[in-house]
Amino acid sequence: MITRALLHLRHVGNDLSRDKGVNLALAAVLVLSAFLMATGAMVMERVVGSVDQLFEEARPPHFLQMHSGDYDPGALESFAERHPDVEAWLIEDMLGYDGAALSWSRASDGESGDFSDSLIDNLFVTQNDGFDLLLDGTGAAPRPSPGEVYVPVAYQQAYDLRAGDELTVETDAGSRGFRIEGFVRDAQMGSSLNASTRVLVSEEDFRELGRAGGGAPEIIAEFRLADPSAAADFQRTYEADDALPKNGQAVTFDMIRLINAVGDGLPAVALVFASLVLIAIAVLSVRFVIHGTLEGEVREIGAMKAVGIPDRSIMGLYLTKYGVMASAACVVGGALAVVATGLLTRGVEANFSQAPPGAATVLVPVAALAAVFVFVMAVCRGVLGRVARMQVVNALVHGSLLDERREARRARRRARRLRPSALGSRRGRAVNRRLALLDLRAERGRWILLPVVFSLAAVLMVLPMNLLSTFASPGFGAYLGVPDSGVRADVRFADDVEAVHADVVEGMRGDDRLTDVRSFGNVLMEAEDADGPVNLRVDVGDHRRAAVEYLEGGRPESGEIALSLLNAERFGVSVGDELVVDGGDGAAPLTVSGVYQDVSSAGYTAKMQGEPPSGADAYVVFADMAGEEAPGDVAAEYEERFPSASVIPMREYIQQTMSYATDALRGAAVLSAVFGLGVALLITSLFLRLVLSRDRGKTGLLSAIGLSSGEIVGQVWLKVLVAAAAGTAIGVVFAATAGESLAGALVASAGLGIGELTFIPDPLIAYAAYPIALMGAALLGTLILTAPLRRADKSSWLGQ
Repeated sequence: MITRALLHLRHVGNDLSRDKGVNLALAAVLVLSAFLMATGAMVMERVVGSVDQLFEEARPPHFLQMHSGDYDPGALESFAERHPDVEAWLIEDMLGYDGAALSWSRASDGESGDFSDSLIDNLFVTQNDGFDLLLDGTGAAPRPSPGEVYVPVAYQQAYDLRAGDELTVETDAGSRGFRIEGFVRDAQMGSSLNASTRVLVSEEDFRELGRAGGGAPEIIAEFRLADPSAAADFQRTYEADDALPKNGQAVTFDMIRLINAVGDGLPAVALVFASLVLIAIAVLSVRFVIHGTLEGEVREIGAMKAVGIPDRSIMGLYLTKYGVMASAACVVGGALAVVATGLLTRGVEANFSQAPPGAATVLVPVAALAAVFVFVMAVCRGVLGRVARMQVVNALVHGSLLDERREARRARRRARRLRPSALGSRRGRAVNRRLALLDLRAERGRWILLPVVFSLAAVLMVLPMNLLSTFASPGFGAYLGVPDSGVRADVRFADDVEAVHADVVEGMRGDDRLTDVRSFGNVLMEAEDADGPVNLRVDVGDHRRAAVEYLEGGRPESGEIALSLLNAERFGVSVGDELVVDGGDGAAPLTVSGVYQDVSSAGYTAKMQGEPPSGADAYVVFADMAGEEAPGDVAAEYEERFPSASVIPMREYIQQTMSYATDALRGAAVLSAVFGLGVALLITSLFLRLVLSRDRGKTGLLSAIGLSSGEIVGQVWLKVLVAAAAGTAIGVVFAATAGESLAGALVASAGLGIGELTFIPDPLIAYAAYPIALMGAALLGTLILTAPLRRADKSSWLGQ
């Protein structure tokens, strides 16, 4: 046993040192595959662990109902007492301020700024007791003293805030300053997909802010349940009670978890996808290298079989080499993944929590690496199975891996492919091109590796970039249930919402720089589903010109309603069905005109045609740009004119709403692009090293009949260019078509409210820069590998 092991290790050492370039290239691809698979698995485990840790420490509610306006606290108390499944409940009082009412300054260096560019509603609160806690960096629930404030971690990162900075709140009674004592993580409102965030102050300061005026009072009724899985049924029971406050968004525990995890979960999925592509490339490369090794050593293998060495032992010699390479790749890739995961999850730990290492922290990446190893070794074993089918005579006499029957069939196929070629009528470069293309066709079984690898590399690069550009595009507003426009004005936190809304609409309609001004009022209604009435938030306004992405049907007319995808699924209706809706003046059936995609407001929205009603909870005004002036400049002017409204360019609205997903996806897209180019270069170099070594006899013959070194090198360049270009084109087309369907299915399965995803690519990057970069990698590898051909004595290669 020891002697056999030493023999195997000696063979591995000799084989690895014999062709260092090929082995290094192959090892690099295996390391990258293991690295990405382990990194993706570890990032997923850390994201889930961090979210779970924050949820365990902060204890967010299993069901919550936001509400603005008057309410009866006694009705909430009576409701909670009647339901024994309620373990704990509370009413959180809040004061909402627009970002323009908040500013910050730093005495040490004179820096200052405000939050006017933020669409997020700023809700000032006090620390809760028992559950739904706001936590600092140590996991503790801080209780600020008078004059102190804790701001969200998201603001710390966006504005580079520091402890000791001053936060100023503009109230009706004047400015009030607070010292920023620290930063808090919010399990309930920590994601950019939330429309609100919470700012923590002392109870004394909260009462003074309330007396000073300028903040819009709201509450959240929050409940912790004995059985969290019953949150949906509990919501239905809550909404069926007319005495309870409902003028706001209702959210369940599952929605909170999904919104928190989706931003940092997407790049982890992208990394796993990239690793699967690289594993496919690695497996193709391993197959190619093993085939080349067996063909080059066919007579040695035949001799071993002739002296009686068992097939299993011969296969074991070669399998040991690839086992050592795969094992080393998994170890190195796993070590690199530990470092990369730490870098990639810094934002996760800042926004959520640093989960303590557990069994899953080790088992998840180890399982991922084990899967890579087992898959690679299974492919190696399958390819090495040709040793058992090899005939000794054919191996020793003809140098062939095939048996006599297969060798005869291959000879007949070659004979059929031989056709007269009119090379005599061609001159100069035409002859050279013709020879290269003929050789490429004759050896297509060998050269197929390059187009397959380049197509996979193109998919690896283009697909994450298309997903990123889609989420970051202003056109993504179609998936947020809002039209693509120049600027957007939100009117919510104001003493007189109606008057501010009217002033904003009047100002925009009288502005020559703006056109197509549309106003929508957000109204709370009730709709009937199979189990009774539930709350339904409806945007009422002129939807005839709103370019929203409809999965089915279209915009609503009078007597119709359009539903978001999640609402259509909740009510079990489709286009043409009737939905009973009560807008406060009696229930009436409405026809469903269309189903659209929406990720805002937890994905549960609806649209009705009509004039925006008075008394709406909030208003949104959209306007297109009529001239060349920048939307940002116009928005800034309206922010100054109407401080009670939040006016922002539509592009920035999309960026803010999707910032968690786009920021995380950007890193994954860059990593995929770098790895795609690196693998293309590595595989081109590996492939050409083996092909040029195997074709020395052919190269010597071409030199002997008069072809110059430049012409021989030119043939290699042409073959690589054709193979790489064909593969790149196929990969780009696949990413833009089938890749779009795959990405859409992935996003749809997340339950965000998107059923179908249509890419909004950046054509200059995805369809121009990336393909050119891939071709550059192919040509660079060719340049490196063909440089020695010009100086070599090719006459010595004749007969090899």
